[in-house]
Amino acid sequence: MHDDATHPRRPVADHAAEIAERVTPALVAALERDTERVTVARLLAAAAAGAALAPRVLTADAVAAAALPGFDNSQMDGYAVRSTDLAGATREAPVALRVAAPVPAGTQPPPLAAGTAAPVMTGAPVPAGADAVVRVEDADPPHFGTPGAATPGAATSGVAEEPAAEVRFAAPVTVGAYVRTTGSDVAAGEVLLPAGAPLGAPQLGALVAAGIRTVDVARPPHVLLVSTGSELAPAGRALGPARVHDANGAALTAALAQVGARVTTAVVPDEPDDLRRVLERAPGDVALVVTTGGVSAGAFEVVRQTLDGLWFGHVAVQPGGPQGLGTVVLGGPGAQREVPVVAFPGNPVSALVSFELFLRPLVAAVTGATPARRPTGRAPLAAPLNSPPALHQVRRASLDDAGRVHMTGGPGSHLLTHLAAATILVHVPPGVARLERGDVVDYWELR
Repeated sequence: MHDDATHPRRPVADHAAEIAERVTPALVAALERDTERVTVARLLAAAAAGAALAPRVLTADAVAAAALPGFDNSQMDGYAVRSTDLAGATREAPVALRVAAPVPAGTQPPPLAAGTAAPVMTGAPVPAGADAVVRVEDADPPHFGTPGAATPGAATSGVAEEPAAEVRFAAPVTVGAYVRTTGSDVAAGEVLLPAGAPLGAPQLGALVAAGIRTVDVARPPHVLLVSTGSELAPAGRALGPARVHDANGAALTAALAQVGARVTTAVVPDEPDDLRRVLERAPGDVALVVTTGGVSAGAFEVVRQTLDGLWFGHVAVQPGGPQGLGTVVLGGPGAQREVPVVAFPGNPVSALVSFELFLRPLVAAVTGATPARRPTGRAPLAAPLNSPPALHQVRRASLDDAGRVHMTGGPGSHLLTHLAAATILVHVPPGVARLERGDVVDYWELR
């Protein structure tokens, strides 16, 4: 279906809802369908390289290979004791115990004999026979001696402070005090993380701690990104006369990757047969097609001329008014399938603003990228601002040290370097023709 200039412009919220209705189910289905088994080491390597900008999502429960904790260990620096040894301890009649060998982290201590207390460090194993830990600051003396460390006042004598031969306790201790028991976090064989959990930093740490080496995860949804225009040259190619580099493909590839999508790119001229060939040869797991350019009312609008059955029209937004939406058939004979297609305008700022308004929140919500929606704020204008009253205007801007909004360039949809310099997107709603200096505006944070 083709809209024309006589029809009213579609409100921004209505267009966003239409895109969500078509795109979200397709992305969810792709995540449920396309899974792979990967090593945790590979996920960590991707995170270290900065490649995992959105978390992977588990498609099957991750089961702990080892208990957490794997052994009884001390929650505090203190003394491992037998609680029965301190049953009668009071301030007036403290109980004195002989100090056993200290237990550093990473060592396996011998069993604790009755009538002794073992200095135990945080995370170190609690000796067999001990059933509680008393914090060192609650003991007398309230510190550990350090063999080989000079005592205050003995610097010139070379005398070293020796650990105390005995330690006194002025109160009983409860069984289990300051002891992290084996499996109290998760037992071996229990579900550590359920299917559907996104693998962010805490989850990756838990997988490593529990000895899990491989997990089943959803493959990132695959997006076919098609830049249209006979004037376009792919990034890095030499430019001929009247040619420009494909900024849309570069910017939207990065934007999609940041919210967890895999991207296959194509640049096609304003020739319907070329666009059809790209669609026929699309990878079999593409879940969404995004195009830029070719949606206006000119003589060489290849997307509009090629993709029958789509809605083409204008949304009440500046920049980014011309838009298209529908489904497209991918693949050749015998392997055809329908996927949603979102058609953005070709001007670079229009394409990126359209992505921010209509597509980024949807992809991020499905993949688990955070924040799914840009952080918002309100701030006063540093200078007056004019806006077309029939449109929702989106302007590029930044905040100064006083928290005031400064525009970065004008409203033109070709001013890509001004968008690159912006840190916020300012939203001026329909019905507003002018705002004065000091008027408060709503914005989205970009960084």
